Amino acid sequence: MKDPQIAAIVEALAAVRMPAQPGEYDIHSQIAEALKAAGLDYAHEYKLGPRRRIDFIVGRVGIEVKKGRPAASALTEQLRRYLVSDELDAVVVVTQRALPLPKTIGGKPVVIVSLNRLWGVALP
Repeated sequence: MKDPQIAAIVEALAAVRMPAQPGEYDIHSQIAEALKAAGLDYAHEYKLGPRRRIDFIVGRVGIEVKKGRPAASALTEQLRRYLVSDELDAVVVVTQRALPLPKTIGGKPVVIVSLNRLWGVALP
């Protein structure tokens, strides 16, 4: 991954281990903990503009969290609205299940982190 900030975010997210049926609040909480543990400053529920609130922002990279498997077309449109912001250079999408999204939107990178790939057996 060329962008060091995106690489640091993806590395932090790789430490996230979710139960099989997490609530969206649980996902947000785990992501916040992972970002903090990695020493990444972030804002939660960051307002990019009217009707454009991204789940997290780390520097100039947004993080959008989706529970379940959202419709790729609707999510792409949502990301397009976010990425028109001058405050974002890229977006990392965290989903429970992998889905096809463009690699760039408006010339800005879109990186997907699938939580089901991060799931493992949780031992006490």
